[in-house]
Amino acid sequence: MSPLPAVPSQPQTVDELITARWIVPVEPAGVVLENHALVVNRGNIVALLPEADAAQHYQPRQTTALDQHVLTPGFVNLHTHAAMALLRGFADDLPLMRWLQEHIWPAEGKLVSPEFVRDGTLLAGAEMLKGGITCFNDMYFYPEAAADAATQLGIRAVLGILAVEFPTRYAADADDYLRKGLATRDSLLDNPLVSFCLAPHAPYTVADATFERVITLAAQLDLPIHVHLHETRDEIEGSLAQHGMRPLERLHRLGVLGPNLIAVHAVHLENEEIRLLAEHGTTVAHCPTSNMKLASGIAPAARMAEMGLRIGLGTDGAASNNRLDLFHEMRHASLLAKVSSGDATALDAHSVLRMATLNGAIALGLERKIGSLEPGKAADLCATRLDAWEIQPCFDPVSHLIHAAGREYVSDVWVSGKKVVKEGNVIALNEFKLLDSLRIWQNKAST
Repeated sequence: MSPLPAVPSQPQTVDELITARWIVPVEPAGVVLENHALVVNRGNIVALLPEADAAQHYQPRQTTALDQHVLTPGFVNLHTHAAMALLRGFADDLPLMRWLQEHIWPAEGKLVSPEFVRDGTLLAGAEMLKGGITCFNDMYFYPEAAADAATQLGIRAVLGILAVEFPTRYAADADDYLRKGLATRDSLLDNPLVSFCLAPHAPYTVADATFERVITLAAQLDLPIHVHLHETRDEIEGSLAQHGMRPLERLHRLGVLGPNLIAVHAVHLENEEIRLLAEHGTTVAHCPTSNMKLASGIAPAARMAEMGLRIGLGTDGAASNNRLDLFHEMRHASLLAKVSSGDATALDAHSVLRMATLNGAIALGLERKIGSLEPGKAADLCATRLDAWEIQPCFDPVSHLIHAAGREYVSDVWVSGKKVVKEGNVIALNEFKLLDSLRIWQNKAST
């Protein structure tokens, strides 16, 4: 945690003072603060200190008392396809490639438009906010429409500059995808809630020349690279047949690996591949629920952590999950690591909470702004009630977050100090208008 600034000799007027039964700053690791206060001014955290000291040194315009809550950083969803919330449950119980080729890609070919992306991202963003997710890393078409939805809701979005080789309604070829994505980025440079990733979809949909251009752009613009990698055994076998090497080796030879790479799924990794990713400072976006539902496999997360590979958590899209719920991902990540490794100590609660917060922020290059509760960072916050009778008693609030509570216990959420969820309700959402839009999209998908 950053050193606390000297407390003012006279009470300092600030926007808000939030007191909580427990505050988990995430950095430093393993810390739980009891009966402390978080001081917020102009969207940023000013101080984190005992309640009595806060009352003496700060004069807040507003006070929020969270007497039965744990206050954490807002969660970072490191991988999703937000607009695909409109295809939730559309094609269940299928393996990945059949799911994509026979159902999802044909449906997207018929439906995807700026309006589809805007409405789908509104649905997804509202769902994420209700579950304490304050930042999501997206990979989808029409990022300008996703930006509109995210800005309306007040959620932080990292939008993918997509690249694939095949044509869609959005773009004709890889160069066209990149050109349109870069133009959108240029038009949104002044939006404080929106930033960008380069998003080559996967080794099996992106050519070497496109990866080489992505590497150049990433270096020039200082952007992360967000790519599906080693999700299924079929992907690896296809790469061996086409390129004579596993996908990770191909990306390594091309120069894709590095601290700005977010490797999504990474289910099928050998020990040497884990070591290689760790040595390059790469982050894995672990999506345990989607991996289970598509029967892709169990990522070796316990081994990754043991070998020093950074892990963040993602939901994937609601079409393959079917929830955008990081409480689920935290619990599934912890339990799968334990059962697959035979080690009950693997991925303890504090480690998993860090995966859902600071690790994701680091992967996105946002660790100076979000991911932990430190003075100078943005006040992206999640308050979760732990007083419900059905989850009592509570001996350890962090363990409770992972193994007992769920998103239904999230009461309040802030992004840059602005409350976006109040008493479980998304403030900027017109639910009736959204429901009308969702019925229209469901009818179009069904015909």
